Amino acid sequence: MLRRTVRAAEAAEAAGFDDVWLAEHHFMPYGVCPSAVTLAGHVLGRTSRVDVGTAVSVLSTAHPVALAEQWSMLDAVSGGRLRVGVGRGGPWQDLEVFGTGLARYETGFAESLDLLLSAMAGGDVRADGEHFAFRAVPFVPRPERRPRLVVACGGPGSEAVRLAAERGLPMLLGLHADDAEKAATVEAYGAPAEHVSTVLCQVGEDAADVMRRALPGWLADGLGAHVTVDGRPGPSRDPGEYTERLCAIHPVGDAGHCVATLETSLRRTGVAHVVMFVEASGTPEGTCENIARIGAEVLPALRRQARQQSRSSGL
Repeated sequence: MLRRTVRAAEAAEAAGFDDVWLAEHHFMPYGVCPSAVTLAGHVLGRTSRVDVGTAVSVLSTAHPVALAEQWSMLDAVSGGRLRVGVGRGGPWQDLEVFGTGLARYETGFAESLDLLLSAMAGGDVRADGEHFAFRAVPFVPRPERRPRLVVACGGPGSEAVRLAAERGLPMLLGLHADDAEKAATVEAYGAPAEHVSTVLCQVGEDAADVMRRALPGWLADGLGAHVTVDGRPGPSRDPGEYTERLCAIHPVGDAGHCVATLETSLRRTGVAHVVMFVEASGTPEGTCENIARIGAEVLPALRRQARQQSRSSGL
């Protein structure tokens, strides 16, 4: 799976995508990448043009200064191509295994985020908080540029939206949300920012059928794999119903439908940067074919439309 992911990233660069984003999961049968930033480092070495991002690095189990060190090192050797997405994560057994504890999840996200930003600013870094306390140490390697950080946010009422807005950080909007919820989240943020929206994109006359064959099984494994650290119920969704919802709210269909859906989403949400989940077929061949079709049939049309809108608005 990891080798297939690297090949998909190389295919995305060849197809003309702007960036590639990598997820992080621990102790999951459907997500075998335990360190998005580590895999990002490898993908940066296998590519030459695309940006590579983490979606997301989980701050409830990672040390913010260690993550900042990894970012600064990879930023330097890649010429600034690494983007870092961070999120709170969940109340999963990861907190027990890595020793960070439930408190880091429940009350520590703001402190972790601020410590990450402080380290990424360069110079000496110190902490005197509830979850982190240490004397000043020099941060190396010294950052060469400002980080391009995004914060994973839930719905419009989530604490992450407030934290991101207060710190002037753009949001990463999730796959589960439709245009209306994403628009409401952007409105709750309350200021212009270069947010990033996650969608599922599957191109083809039979795209919905492809998803119905492959995705419910994957979702059943994934949704049932979450084990909470304190015995609270984990997420519960019907895989078949969730697949139908994803087909309805995301660009799933022929190229024309995908282009129209993405253009409509842009108008409704105002978010122009889209991360596409492209692996819904469940096979490496299907993934690479989908990437190629998006690059040949969807991206050029979207970019033409964007250029036309820029000219008409005098930009």
